Amino acid sequence: DGTMRNDITYREQRAIADRVPLWNKDNCIQCNQCAFVCPHATIRPFLLTEEEVAGLPEVAQGDLLDAIGPTVKGLKYRLQVSPKNCVGCGLCVQQCPGKLGNKALTMVEAKSQFPQEEAAAYLYKHVEYKADKFPVTTVKGASFLMPYMEVSGACAGCGETPYYRLASQLFGRDMLIANATGCSSIYSGSTPLTPFCTDKNGEGIAWANSLFEDNAEFGFGMRVASDYKLEQIARIFLDNKDEVEPELKELVEKWLANYKDRDVIRTFVKDLVAALKASKHEGIKAALAFERDLVDKSVWIVGGDGWAYDIGYGGLDHVLANEEDVNIMVLDTEVYSNTGGQSSKSSQTGSIAKFTASGKKTAKKNLAMMAIAYGNVYVAQVSLGANPMQAIKAFKEAESYKGPSLIICYAPCANHGIKGGLSNSMRVEKAAVECGYFPIFRYDPRLARAGKNPMQLDCKDPDFTKFNDFVMGETRFSQLPRINPEHAAELLEKSRVCAEMRWNQFKHLAD
Repeated sequence: DGTMRNDITYREQRAIADRVPLWNKDNCIQCNQCAFVCPHATIRPFLLTEEEVAGLPEVAQGDLLDAIGPTVKGLKYRLQVSPKNCVGCGLCVQQCPGKLGNKALTMVEAKSQFPQEEAAAYLYKHVEYKADKFPVTTVKGASFLMPYMEVSGACAGCGETPYYRLASQLFGRDMLIANATGCSSIYSGSTPLTPFCTDKNGEGIAWANSLFEDNAEFGFGMRVASDYKLEQIARIFLDNKDEVEPELKELVEKWLANYKDRDVIRTFVKDLVAALKASKHEGIKAALAFERDLVDKSVWIVGGDGWAYDIGYGGLDHVLANEEDVNIMVLDTEVYSNTGGQSSKSSQTGSIAKFTASGKKTAKKNLAMMAIAYGNVYVAQVSLGANPMQAIKAFKEAESYKGPSLIICYAPCANHGIKGGLSNSMRVEKAAVECGYFPIFRYDPRLARAGKNPMQLDCKDPDFTKFNDFVMGETRFSQLPRINPEHAAELLEKSRVCAEMRWNQFKHLAD
């Protein structure tokens, strides 16, 4: 019937990595940065009660720390790798700050760690994710949230999936996703494999794939349909609430007052359903046909730059021009990654890709400024490696904004040819911001309505003298002097000038 089962990819355990990370608890400061950047959610931190520690397989009993912090007294801390699901990118090791210069993670021979899979199965699937102990606006706190996306088929070190995984941790059980064709649709839905999983209550992400050219409209339809269902429920409640039992009437009125606030609705929705089923009033029981829709959905439209900047832009523009409450996440690799690295309108001047074999002549399309021009769109550019807390803040602000929101995520890709490989993707994301290649900011129309400046720059003034060094660290640029020696210097200078112009546009809005 076109549906796929959840919880499949974790159980596949492909064991494709020859080396995986080994945790040394003596060098761990419990920062959780490794889990925050993991593209496949195969390294996770846990806070354990005495009962949960007792249930740990013997292979993991000795590797525990006292959890650090006043809110976690009496709990044990453990960092757990799933060695048969890890793809061995080494990104976690690169990100680990360690203690006194000694890293808490080292890459070791994979088969030596296979016994740890028993501990991973216990912790990942049977231990409670304690996300209430630290603020989820921090890297440490967010990493204790359950990822509703795990062990995707993405490349080792993928720059896209950490954003996708983070969104699933923040909003997973409420997410209704329209995913454009591209890399994200392949690693999210290679039938029968899907990385989306459910929690102990059986709740998880609802996901569907649509084509390049109509995915934005597809997600827009999801929002319209969800709102229509809420209207149907409200109509049933309004027509019957004065004739039902007092307790049910109180719950119905509470729903009507908060029907768009998922956090509030979740506190009493089970009681509401039970009261509806127990009611003797047949008219109000019609709402039970919408039992799964009593809690509003968080609608997300997801795709790459090939979709958002190029083939699907017409639909994207249509959605942004409206005022429906949708969240759009653009995984910006600056190329059509899934089909071999063709140039897109997001590609930077001077970059080499298919169809721009001698270097792209034109500037990167400024999708963010085009969206800002509407005035009613929440817009953010984020880069996890540069400012992870800014990324978390942008995601939460975008999701809470009652209107269209657009988050453009800088995502290093294998097609970039990064020096040293994708294990350096977080370093590259940081450098991209520092040199002005990809500025990060948040534009919130709510601030404008309050008489404040809606533009918040989340990075320092870039040092454009580092721009050339940054781009030459990637094959897509460093090949240019050899392939097109006559125009290489001109194209690279134009790339820097275009980047500076984009920064000045953002800066002007913030002043």
